[in-house]
Amino acid sequence: MAFAFAFTLNMFDDIIYGSLKEDAPNGDITSQITLEPGEKISGSFISKADGIICGIPIIKRTFEIIGGEFEIEEKLREGDFIKKGTVIARVFGSARTILLGERTALNLIQRASGIATATRKACEEVAGFNAKIADTRKTMPLLRALDKYAVRIGGGVNHRFGLSDGILIKDNHIKAAGSVKNAVEKAKLTCPHTLKIEVEVENLKQLEEALSAGADIIMLDNMSNALMRRAVKITNKRALLEASGNMGDKNLREVAKTGVDIISIGGLTHSVKALDISLKFD
Repeated sequence: MAFAFAFTLNMFDDIIYGSLKEDAPNGDITSQITLEPGEKISGSFISKADGIICGIPIIKRTFEIIGGEFEIEEKLREGDFIKKGTVIARVFGSARTILLGERTALNLIQRASGIATATRKACEEVAGFNAKIADTRKTMPLLRALDKYAVRIGGGVNHRFGLSDGILIKDNHIKAAGSVKNAVEKAKLTCPHTLKIEVEVENLKQLEEALSAGADIIMLDNMSNALMRRAVKITNKRALLEASGNMGDKNLREVAKTGVDIISIGGLTHSVKALDISLKFD
């Protein structure tokens, strides 16, 4: 399942439907009481902060799902850098439709834009080095498709989408299996040749064990930069190396200098600061 690499707009339908059901299980009673069915309005989605815009197509899809007469005029493209006060999109049409979908659309694009902005910043920090910035599974429950899409828009790459997408042998698997060697060898016995095996290691002894067992990717967990430099030298391109463990608090440029191939950052999605965006009616 190439979920993380084939984003399509309808992938967000479940998120939008769920958000609308949560927000208005019985409709927008305020608009139903105060507005006539045919009343029209127009307005602008405006950024209230600098950042990377992500989720513009979700605005249109939200109103499509609700139904009713409306038009969207997109002013920017996904991934554009925007300054405070920038108009992202204009909307025209049914007041009831637009007011019913306003909060859902804003919540989703604000979160996605915040993730894209944080990802772009991380990518800029490692520019010029080999390391790629990757996400993790530390996403908001039921919003993983949105979160990982936003990482891609920000210039990062996706780690596995979920537990079913790849083999990642972590510390608890190793403890249960008895050793790095046992865990990797068991995985290689049963997994198809098309599936790569990643293993998490905490020291250079485990690194050597993972390399000897034939791991394809090795996650260097909470290692110092000096230790990661040694790991890169020992590995000598026999496997991809991923730096992990509170990377959001580290100097990413210094981490990239060690020569690792991937830097995975859970904070991109689990501690996101939403980009402030509002809908202002004319």
